Amino acid sequence: MTSSPRLLPQDAARELLIRRRARTSAIEFARAIDIPGKPAVDDPDTEAFAPVETVMAAHHRLILDKLDEITRKRHGRLMIFMPPGSAKSTYASVVFPAYILGRNAGTRLIMASYGDDLARKMGRRVRSIIKQARYRHIWGASLLDGSTAAQDFALSNGSEYMACGILSGVTGNRAHGLIIDDPIKGREQADSATVRAKTLDAYEDDLKTRLIPGGWIVLIQTRWHEDDIAGRILPDTWKGESGPILCKDGNVWDVVCLQARCEVAGDPLGRQQGDYLWPEWFDRKHWAQFENNPRTWAALYQQIPVPTGGGFFKPAFIITADAIPAGTRFVRAWDLGATEGGGDPTCGALLGHMPDGRYLIADLVHMQKGPHEVEAAIRATASRDGYGIPIHIPQDPGQAGKAQIAYLALQLAGYSVHGHIMSGSKITRAEPFAAQVNVGNVVMVRAGWNQPLVQELETFPVGRHDDRVDALSLGFAALIDRQSRAPSWGTLD
Repeated sequence: MTSSPRLLPQDAARELLIRRRARTSAIEFARAIDIPGKPAVDDPDTEAFAPVETVMAAHHRLILDKLDEITRKRHGRLMIFMPPGSAKSTYASVVFPAYILGRNAGTRLIMASYGDDLARKMGRRVRSIIKQARYRHIWGASLLDGSTAAQDFALSNGSEYMACGILSGVTGNRAHGLIIDDPIKGREQADSATVRAKTLDAYEDDLKTRLIPGGWIVLIQTRWHEDDIAGRILPDTWKGESGPILCKDGNVWDVVCLQARCEVAGDPLGRQQGDYLWPEWFDRKHWAQFENNPRTWAALYQQIPVPTGGGFFKPAFIITADAIPAGTRFVRAWDLGATEGGGDPTCGALLGHMPDGRYLIADLVHMQKGPHEVEAAIRATASRDGYGIPIHIPQDPGQAGKAQIAYLALQLAGYSVHGHIMSGSKITRAEPFAAQVNVGNVVMVRAGWNQPLVQELETFPVGRHDDRVDALSLGFAALIDRQSRAPSWGTLD
């Protein structure tokens, strides 16, 4: 029998320090082990994996920290939403299960996914960590003899692991915690009301009933559909926020929502709005290929799925009028594009507050022109509206945005020009105006732009363009702000 080579004293001391640190947190444990990536051989049952291709990123550390925290609480509840390819499963459903099975002797864990095949794959990767020599030295635990199944195995410290397809049923097994990772396989399942109902029933009747009193639940997924498990739990007002959220099931869930492109305040990673996830791994071109599909982008990448065909606005409730009531007070708001013949169009919306309290869309200027033509159109529109109509323009953050507004104000000398640094997602910004549309408080002047506007409203936010909505959203926000300050402002001549 060949004995293991003896370590030099300094190497032995370093190894002991690594093991000691690995017991302090899930992050240090992840640093201590070989994290399994792709299978090392072409064998579906292999437990030999090549190391992961990437170093542990900030969002991976966040996942591990949150899991470490929530699983120490009675009735802990955690949701993690991230785009495909962000390695959320590697850390949440492979590294962390191996960690907690060693950290808490006697832990019983159930890991559920959309199918048995994926469950077995996860189980094999967890087992590959437990088989590492350093794992045994960290926790003093190893696989029990005879624990050969990838989906069901036990450790020498009394911990047990079971993985299953969510629709397979887990009757007879009890657990201290549940990890549900990707409960929906893809678009076809997500769009099936039958599959969604069965998945929810499996969660409520099979998985939750297996919890030992005080047990914790972790739900990890990309949001394929507004009516998925997360959608049934989250409050209807949820729009991508992270943090502790009181949900419809009566529990406070800790939500970690990491959008591909940050569009909410309070991002868990501290990103600014407009920043993309994992820039050291995914370049801008990677994300661009998905942004062109609005429904996919909103759901899988921004984690705010919307109904097929929109449904956000109810344009049938907009009343058409042939005249502008006297005394209506207006603002002109712009959504700027600057690409001729393609890309994002430019839209200028003339939105007014009528004497009876309702809101009037009096005019829409819409074009797909280059920067010089857009600038000329803004000047011409201002001249037509008159000096009394305030002009509101979106402003990019930073010095470049300030310079653009200063330039436009100079070109529009004599007019009231206001720059707005936009915050929140397009959906969040559109909500106040949509609320007025959907209760019949919006009127539009009969004109040729009516039908294109209605079509955009019908498909927002999954339609190809949203420039009309963006302009109206900014105009409505400007009207509300001006009403609150009761300034002197103009009417049309």
